[in-house]
Amino acid sequence: MNNIIDEFIQKESSSGVLLIFVTILALILSNSVLAPAYEAFLHIPVEIRVGDLHLDKSLYHWVNDGLMAVFFLLIGLEVKRELIEGHLSTVKQAVLPGVAAVGGMVVPALVYVAFNSANDNPIAITGWAIPTATDIAFALGILSMLGSRVPVSLKLFLMALAIIDDLGAIAIIALFYTSDLSTLSITVAFGSLAILIALNLFGVTKKAAYFIVGWVLWVSVLKSGVHATLAGVALAFTIPLNSQRDGAHVSLLKELEHDLHYWVAFFILPLFAFVNAGVNVTEISMEQMAGPVPIGIMFGLFVGKQVGVFGFSWVAIKLKLASLPEGSNWLQLYGVSVLTGIGFTMSLFIASLAFVDEQLFQYTDKLAILIGSFASGILGYLLLRAGKKTTV
Repeated sequence: MNNIIDEFIQKESSSGVLLIFVTILALILSNSVLAPAYEAFLHIPVEIRVGDLHLDKSLYHWVNDGLMAVFFLLIGLEVKRELIEGHLSTVKQAVLPGVAAVGGMVVPALVYVAFNSANDNPIAITGWAIPTATDIAFALGILSMLGSRVPVSLKLFLMALAIIDDLGAIAIIALFYTSDLSTLSITVAFGSLAILIALNLFGVTKKAAYFIVGWVLWVSVLKSGVHATLAGVALAFTIPLNSQRDGAHVSLLKELEHDLHYWVAFFILPLFAFVNAGVNVTEISMEQMAGPVPIGIMFGLFVGKQVGVFGFSWVAIKLKLASLPEGSNWLQLYGVSVLTGIGFTMSLFIASLAFVDEQLFQYTDKLAILIGSFASGILGYLLLRAGKKTTV
Protein backbone atom coordinates (compact mmCIF):
# COMPACT_ATOMS: atom_id res chain seq x y z
CA MET A 1 0.00 0.00 0.00
CA ASN A 2 2.85 2.41 0.81
CA ASN A 3 4.29 1.85 -2.67
CA ILE A 4 0.94 2.76 -4.22
CA ILE A 5 0.76 5.93 -2.11
CA ASP A 6 4.35 6.93 -2.92
CA GLU A 7 3.74 6.34 -6.63
CA PHE A 8 0.52 8.39 -6.52
CA ILE A 9 2.20 11.32 -4.75
CA GLN A 10 5.21 11.22 -7.07
CA LYS A 11 3.06 11.30 -10.21
CA GLU A 12 0.79 14.05 -8.92
CA SER A 13 3.76 16.15 -7.76
CA SER A 14 5.49 15.87 -11.14
CA SER A 15 2.23 16.71 -12.88
CA GLY A 16 1.88 19.80 -10.69
CA VAL A 17 5.27 21.09 -11.81
CA LEU A 18 4.31 20.45 -15.46
CA LEU A 19 1.02 22.30 -14.92
CA ILE A 20 2.93 25.36 -13.74
CA PHE A 21 5.09 25.25 -16.89
CA VAL A 22 2.21 24.92 -19.40
CA THR A 23 0.20 27.61 -17.60
CA ILE A 24 3.07 30.07 -17.93
CA LEU A 25 3.51 29.02 -21.57
CA ALA A 26 -0.21 29.60 -22.29
CA LEU A 27 -0.04 33.03 -20.67
CA ILE A 28 3.05 33.98 -22.68
CA LEU A 29 1.50 32.85 -25.96
CA SER A 30 -1.84 34.59 -25.33
CA ASN A 31 -0.07 37.86 -24.47
CA SER A 32 2.39 37.93 -27.36
CA VAL A 33 2.39 38.25 -31.13
CA LEU A 34 1.60 34.52 -31.19
CA ALA A 35 -1.85 35.09 -29.67
CA PRO A 36 -3.69 34.56 -33.03
CA ALA A 37 -1.88 31.24 -33.50
CA TYR A 38 -2.83 30.20 -29.94
CA GLU A 39 -6.48 31.06 -30.58
CA ALA A 40 -6.42 29.21 -33.89
CA PHE A 41 -5.05 26.14 -32.10
CA LEU A 42 -7.93 26.22 -29.60
CA HIS A 43 -10.51 26.31 -32.38
CA ILE A 44 -9.14 23.57 -34.62
CA PRO A 45 -12.28 21.67 -35.78
CA VAL A 46 -12.35 17.97 -34.93
CA GLU A 47 -15.17 15.85 -36.35
CA ILE A 48 -16.24 12.24 -35.75
CA ARG A 49 -18.98 10.70 -37.89
CA VAL A 50 -20.31 7.14 -37.55
CA GLY A 51 -23.45 6.65 -39.62
CA ASP A 52 -26.02 9.16 -38.41
CA LEU A 53 -23.94 9.94 -35.31
CA HIS A 54 -22.14 13.23 -35.83
CA LEU A 55 -19.84 14.89 -33.30
CA ASP A 56 -18.31 18.17 -34.46
CA LYS A 57 -16.47 20.27 -31.88
CA SER A 58 -13.44 22.52 -31.61
CA LEU A 59 -10.27 21.16 -30.00
CA TYR A 60 -11.07 23.27 -26.92
CA HIS A 61 -14.43 21.52 -26.45
CA TRP A 62 -13.00 18.06 -27.19
CA VAL A 63 -10.50 18.58 -24.39
CA ASN A 64 -13.14 19.84 -21.93
CA ASP A 65 -15.88 17.35 -22.84
CA GLY A 66 -13.85 14.37 -24.04
CA LEU A 67 -10.42 14.15 -22.45
CA MET A 68 -11.71 15.46 -19.13
CA ALA A 69 -14.10 12.48 -19.06
CA VAL A 70 -10.98 10.32 -18.83
CA PHE A 71 -9.75 12.52 -15.98
CA PHE A 72 -13.04 11.99 -14.17
CA LEU A 73 -12.79 8.26 -14.89
CA LEU A 74 -9.48 8.25 -13.01
CA ILE A 75 -11.02 10.26 -10.16
CA GLY A 76 -13.86 7.75 -9.95
CA LEU A 77 -11.42 4.83 -9.82
CA GLU A 78 -9.43 6.53 -7.03
CA VAL A 79 -12.57 7.36 -5.06
CA LYS A 80 -13.88 3.78 -5.32
CA ARG A 81 -10.55 2.28 -4.22
CA GLU A 82 -10.19 4.71 -1.32
CA LEU A 83 -13.76 4.02 -0.14
CA ILE A 84 -13.31 0.24 -0.23
CA GLU A 85 -9.78 -0.32 1.02
CA GLY A 86 -7.98 3.02 1.24
CA HIS A 87 -7.83 6.05 3.51
CA LEU A 88 -11.58 6.62 3.38
CA SER A 89 -12.57 3.04 4.14
CA THR A 90 -13.20 3.60 7.87
CA VAL A 91 -15.05 6.37 9.68
CA LYS A 92 -11.98 7.19 11.80
CA GLN A 93 -9.80 7.70 8.71
CA ALA A 94 -12.39 9.72 6.84
CA VAL A 95 -13.54 12.11 9.58
CA LEU A 96 -10.84 14.80 9.42
CA PRO A 97 -10.44 15.03 5.62
CA GLY A 98 -14.22 14.65 5.24
CA VAL A 99 -15.06 17.48 7.63
CA ALA A 100 -12.28 19.62 6.16
CA ALA A 101 -13.54 19.01 2.63
CA VAL A 102 -17.07 20.07 3.59
CA GLY A 103 -15.72 23.29 5.09
CA GLY A 104 -13.58 23.79 2.00
CA MET A 105 -16.65 23.66 -0.21
CA VAL A 106 -19.25 25.48 1.90
CA VAL A 107 -17.25 28.54 3.03
CA PRO A 108 -15.79 29.48 -0.41
CA ALA A 109 -19.25 29.16 -1.96
CA LEU A 110 -20.68 31.46 0.73
CA VAL A 111 -17.87 33.97 0.16
CA TYR A 112 -18.59 34.04 -3.58
CA VAL A 113 -22.35 34.40 -3.00
CA ALA A 114 -21.74 37.23 -0.52
CA PHE A 115 -19.99 39.22 -3.25
CA ASN A 116 -22.44 38.32 -6.04
CA SER A 117 -25.88 38.08 -4.43
CA ALA A 118 -26.65 41.63 -5.56
CA ASN A 119 -24.89 41.36 -8.93
CA ASP A 120 -26.88 42.93 -11.76
CA ASN A 121 -25.91 40.04 -14.04
CA PRO A 122 -28.09 37.02 -13.02
CA ILE A 123 -25.61 34.59 -14.60
CA ALA A 124 -22.89 35.67 -12.13
CA ILE A 125 -24.43 33.76 -9.22
CA THR A 126 -24.12 30.47 -11.14
CA GLY A 127 -20.36 30.66 -10.59
CA TRP A 128 -20.73 29.96 -6.85
CA ALA A 129 -19.03 26.54 -7.21
CA ILE A 130 -15.89 27.86 -8.96
CA PRO A 131 -13.84 28.43 -5.75
CA THR A 132 -14.95 25.18 -4.07
CA ALA A 133 -12.46 22.88 -5.84
CA THR A 134 -8.88 21.84 -5.02
CA ASP A 135 -6.26 20.93 -7.63
CA ILE A 136 -4.50 17.93 -6.06
CA ALA A 137 -1.71 17.81 -8.65
CA PHE A 138 -0.77 21.46 -8.14
CA ALA A 139 -1.04 21.22 -4.33
CA LEU A 140 1.07 18.05 -4.11
CA GLY A 141 3.54 19.66 -6.50
CA ILE A 142 4.06 22.43 -3.93
CA LEU A 143 4.44 19.85 -1.14
CA SER A 144 7.06 17.98 -3.15
CA MET A 145 9.24 21.10 -3.14
CA LEU A 146 9.29 20.99 0.68
CA GLY A 147 10.57 17.42 0.93
CA SER A 148 10.79 16.07 4.49
CA ARG A 149 9.58 19.36 5.99
CA VAL A 150 6.05 18.04 5.49
CA PRO A 151 5.15 14.73 7.19
CA VAL A 152 3.63 11.99 5.03
CA SER A 153 0.48 12.13 7.20
CA LEU A 154 -0.24 15.66 5.94
CA LYS A 155 0.26 14.59 2.34
CA LEU A 156 -2.24 11.77 2.90
CA PHE A 157 -4.63 14.25 4.58
CA LEU A 158 -4.43 16.54 1.54
CA MET A 159 -4.82 13.62 -0.86
CA ALA A 160 -7.92 12.30 0.93
CA LEU A 161 -9.39 15.81 1.25
CA ALA A 162 -8.89 16.48 -2.47
CA ILE A 163 -10.51 13.15 -3.39
CA ILE A 164 -13.58 13.98 -1.28
CA ASP A 165 -13.47 17.48 -2.78
CA ASP A 166 -13.55 15.96 -6.27
CA LEU A 167 -16.50 13.77 -5.24
CA GLY A 168 -18.29 16.93 -4.12
CA ALA A 169 -17.46 18.61 -7.43
CA ILE A 170 -18.91 15.63 -9.30
CA ALA A 171 -22.15 15.94 -7.31
CA ILE A 172 -22.28 19.70 -7.94
CA ILE A 173 -21.81 19.24 -11.69
CA ALA A 174 -24.51 16.56 -11.80
CA LEU A 175 -27.03 18.58 -9.80
CA PHE A 176 -26.44 22.17 -10.88
CA TYR A 177 -24.71 22.21 -14.27
CA THR A 178 -27.01 20.26 -16.55
CA SER A 179 -29.15 21.61 -19.38
CA ASP A 180 -32.44 20.40 -20.81
CA LEU A 181 -32.44 16.61 -20.75
CA SER A 182 -33.02 14.35 -23.76
CA THR A 183 -35.25 11.40 -22.78
CA LEU A 184 -33.87 9.15 -25.53
CA SER A 185 -30.23 9.85 -24.67
CA ILE A 186 -30.87 9.40 -20.94
CA THR A 187 -32.55 6.05 -21.68
CA VAL A 188 -29.54 4.89 -23.71
CA ALA A 189 -27.22 6.08 -20.93
CA PHE A 190 -29.09 4.10 -18.27
CA GLY A 191 -29.14 1.07 -20.56
CA SER A 192 -25.37 1.33 -21.03
CA LEU A 193 -24.89 1.70 -17.29
CA ALA A 194 -27.02 -1.41 -16.68
CA ILE A 195 -24.83 -3.41 -19.08
CA LEU A 196 -21.67 -2.17 -17.31
CA ILE A 197 -23.09 -3.27 -13.95
CA ALA A 198 -23.94 -6.66 -15.44
CA LEU A 199 -20.37 -7.02 -16.73
CA ASN A 200 -19.15 -6.38 -13.19
CA LEU A 201 -21.58 -8.86 -11.60
CA PHE A 202 -20.65 -11.58 -14.09
CA GLY A 203 -16.97 -11.10 -13.37
CA VAL A 204 -15.92 -9.83 -16.80
CA THR A 205 -12.29 -8.66 -16.69
CA LYS A 206 -11.78 -7.64 -20.33
CA LYS A 207 -10.97 -3.93 -20.45
CA ALA A 208 -12.25 -3.68 -24.02
CA ALA A 209 -15.76 -4.71 -22.95
CA TYR A 210 -15.96 -1.89 -20.41
CA PHE A 211 -14.46 0.68 -22.78
CA ILE A 212 -16.80 -0.17 -25.68
CA VAL A 213 -19.91 0.14 -23.52
CA GLY A 214 -18.30 3.09 -21.75
CA TRP A 215 -17.92 4.90 -25.08
CA VAL A 216 -21.64 4.42 -25.78
CA LEU A 217 -22.33 5.73 -22.28
CA TRP A 218 -20.16 8.82 -22.89
CA VAL A 219 -21.83 9.65 -26.23
CA SER A 220 -25.33 9.23 -24.78
CA VAL A 221 -24.51 11.38 -21.75
CA LEU A 222 -22.93 14.00 -24.05
CA LYS A 223 -26.17 14.13 -26.05
CA SER A 224 -28.43 13.99 -22.99
CA GLY A 225 -27.79 17.43 -21.48
CA VAL A 226 -25.90 16.03 -18.47
CA HIS A 227 -22.22 16.95 -18.66
CA ALA A 228 -20.29 14.23 -20.49
CA THR A 229 -17.51 14.00 -17.90
CA LEU A 230 -19.93 12.35 -15.48
CA ALA A 231 -19.92 9.31 -17.77
CA GLY A 232 -16.32 8.77 -16.71
CA VAL A 233 -17.33 8.63 -13.05
CA ALA A 234 -20.24 6.28 -13.74
CA LEU A 235 -17.96 3.96 -15.72
CA ALA A 236 -15.37 3.99 -12.92
CA PHE A 237 -17.82 2.76 -10.30
CA THR A 238 -18.68 -0.28 -12.41
CA ILE A 239 -15.05 -1.40 -12.77
CA PRO A 240 -14.40 -4.38 -10.43
CA LEU A 241 -11.79 -3.90 -7.71
CA ASN A 242 -11.29 -7.60 -7.04
CA SER A 243 -12.02 -10.41 -9.49
CA GLN A 244 -10.65 -13.65 -10.95
CA ARG A 245 -8.93 -14.11 -14.31
CA ASP A 246 -7.77 -17.60 -15.36
CA GLY A 247 -7.93 -18.73 -11.73
CA ALA A 248 -5.74 -15.88 -10.48
CA HIS A 249 -6.75 -12.81 -8.47
CA VAL A 250 -6.70 -9.57 -10.47
CA SER A 251 -7.78 -6.00 -9.87
CA LEU A 252 -9.03 -4.46 -13.09
CA LEU A 253 -9.61 -1.20 -11.23
CA LYS A 254 -5.98 -0.92 -10.08
CA GLU A 255 -4.70 -1.93 -13.51
CA LEU A 256 -6.74 0.83 -15.16
CA GLU A 257 -5.81 3.34 -12.47
CA HIS A 258 -2.11 2.59 -13.07
CA ASP A 259 -2.47 2.73 -16.86
CA LEU A 260 -4.45 5.98 -16.89
CA HIS A 261 -2.47 7.90 -14.29
CA TYR A 262 0.45 8.74 -16.57
CA TRP A 263 -1.85 9.81 -19.43
CA VAL A 264 -3.95 12.01 -17.14
CA ALA A 265 -1.02 13.48 -15.19
CA PHE A 266 1.30 14.16 -18.10
CA PHE A 267 -1.00 14.69 -21.09
CA ILE A 268 -4.67 15.35 -20.31
CA LEU A 269 -4.33 17.80 -17.40
CA PRO A 270 -1.42 19.74 -18.96
CA LEU A 271 -3.34 19.99 -22.25
CA PHE A 272 -6.45 21.11 -20.36
CA ALA A 273 -4.41 23.75 -18.52
CA PHE A 274 -2.82 24.90 -21.78
CA VAL A 275 -6.13 25.45 -23.58
CA ASN A 276 -7.90 27.03 -20.60
CA ALA A 277 -5.24 29.17 -18.89
CA GLY A 278 -4.40 31.43 -21.83
CA VAL A 279 -5.77 34.79 -20.69
CA ASN A 280 -4.84 38.04 -22.46
CA VAL A 281 -4.15 40.16 -19.39
CA THR A 282 -3.33 43.22 -21.50
CA GLU A 283 -7.05 43.62 -22.23
CA ILE A 284 -8.11 43.36 -18.57
CA SER A 285 -8.18 46.50 -16.43
CA MET A 286 -7.90 46.83 -12.65
CA GLU A 287 -11.46 48.15 -12.65
CA GLN A 288 -12.69 44.93 -14.28
CA MET A 289 -10.77 42.82 -11.75
CA ALA A 290 -12.53 44.72 -8.96
CA GLY A 291 -15.88 43.37 -10.17
CA PRO A 292 -17.92 41.04 -7.93
CA VAL A 293 -17.24 37.90 -10.00
CA PRO A 294 -13.40 38.02 -9.96
CA ILE A 295 -13.34 39.31 -6.36
CA GLY A 296 -15.70 36.53 -5.29
CA ILE A 297 -13.50 33.92 -6.96
CA MET A 298 -10.21 35.29 -5.59
CA PHE A 299 -11.51 35.71 -2.03
CA GLY A 300 -13.32 32.38 -2.25
CA LEU A 301 -10.11 30.54 -3.14
CA PHE A 302 -7.61 32.48 -1.07
CA VAL A 303 -9.73 33.23 2.01
CA GLY A 304 -12.73 30.91 1.88
CA LYS A 305 -10.78 27.68 1.31
CA GLN A 306 -8.28 28.19 4.11
CA VAL A 307 -10.94 29.40 6.57
CA GLY A 308 -13.27 26.54 5.70
CA VAL A 309 -10.68 23.74 5.72
CA PHE A 310 -8.73 24.90 8.77
CA GLY A 311 -11.80 26.13 10.69
CA PHE A 312 -13.77 22.92 10.25
CA SER A 313 -10.64 20.84 11.01
CA TRP A 314 -9.99 22.84 14.19
CA VAL A 315 -13.55 22.28 15.40
CA ALA A 316 -13.39 18.53 14.63
CA ILE A 317 -10.08 18.16 16.50
CA LYS A 318 -11.19 20.25 19.50
CA LEU A 319 -14.39 18.20 19.74
CA LYS A 320 -12.16 15.08 19.66
CA LEU A 321 -13.90 13.77 16.57
CA ALA A 322 -10.48 13.59 14.96
CA SER A 323 -6.83 14.32 15.74
CA LEU A 324 -4.00 16.21 14.11
CA PRO A 325 -2.26 14.18 11.40
CA GLU A 326 0.62 12.27 12.98
CA GLY A 327 3.85 14.24 13.32
CA SER A 328 2.26 17.53 12.27
CA ASN A 329 1.49 20.77 14.11
CA TRP A 330 -1.14 23.47 13.83
CA LEU A 331 0.94 25.75 11.60
CA GLN A 332 1.58 22.89 9.17
CA LEU A 333 -2.13 22.02 9.11
CA TYR A 334 -2.90 25.67 8.41
CA GLY A 335 -0.30 25.72 5.63
CA VAL A 336 -1.93 22.72 3.95
CA SER A 337 -5.33 24.39 4.42
CA VAL A 338 -4.03 27.41 2.51
CA LEU A 339 -2.78 25.13 -0.29
CA THR A 340 -6.33 23.85 -0.82
CA GLY A 341 -7.04 27.31 -2.27
CA ILE A 342 -5.23 26.14 -5.40
CA GLY A 343 -8.35 25.49 -7.45
CA PHE A 344 -6.78 25.80 -10.89
CA THR A 345 -7.83 22.91 -13.22
CA MET A 346 -11.03 22.01 -11.38
CA SER A 347 -11.99 25.67 -10.90
CA LEU A 348 -11.28 26.42 -14.58
CA PHE A 349 -13.40 23.42 -15.52
CA ILE A 350 -16.35 24.47 -13.36
CA ALA A 351 -16.03 28.03 -14.71
CA SER A 352 -16.41 26.66 -18.25
CA LEU A 353 -19.68 25.05 -17.14
CA ALA A 354 -21.00 28.01 -15.15
CA PHE A 355 -20.16 30.61 -17.80
CA VAL A 356 -20.73 28.93 -21.15
CA ASP A 357 -19.84 32.18 -22.91
CA GLU A 358 -16.15 32.40 -21.97
CA GLN A 359 -16.08 36.10 -22.89
CA LEU A 360 -19.00 36.94 -20.60
CA PHE A 361 -16.80 38.49 -17.92
CA GLN A 362 -13.91 39.40 -20.26
CA TYR A 363 -11.83 36.48 -18.95
CA THR A 364 -11.60 38.09 -15.49
CA ASP A 365 -13.01 34.87 -14.03
CA LYS A 366 -10.07 32.84 -15.39
CA LEU A 367 -7.51 35.41 -14.29
CA ALA A 368 -9.09 35.47 -10.83
CA ILE A 369 -8.70 31.69 -10.60
CA LEU A 370 -5.02 31.98 -11.52
CA ILE A 371 -4.40 34.81 -9.02
CA GLY A 372 -6.26 33.09 -6.17
CA SER A 373 -4.53 29.77 -6.87
CA PHE A 374 -1.02 31.22 -7.15
CA ALA A 375 -1.50 33.35 -4.02
CA SER A 376 -2.64 30.27 -2.10
CA GLY A 377 0.32 28.27 -3.40
CA ILE A 378 2.89 30.92 -2.44
CA LEU A 379 1.51 31.56 1.07
CA GLY A 380 1.01 27.84 1.72
CA TYR A 381 4.60 27.14 0.69
CA LEU A 382 5.99 29.86 2.97
CA LEU A 383 3.91 28.68 5.94
CA LEU A 384 4.99 25.07 5.50
CA ARG A 385 8.66 26.08 5.24
CA ALA A 386 8.29 27.72 8.64
CA GLY A 387 6.14 24.95 10.06
CA LYS A 388 9.01 22.63 11.01
CA LYS A 389 10.28 25.12 13.57
CA THR A 390 7.01 25.02 15.46
CA THR A 391 6.38 22.36 18.11
CA VAL A 392 3.14 20.42 18.31
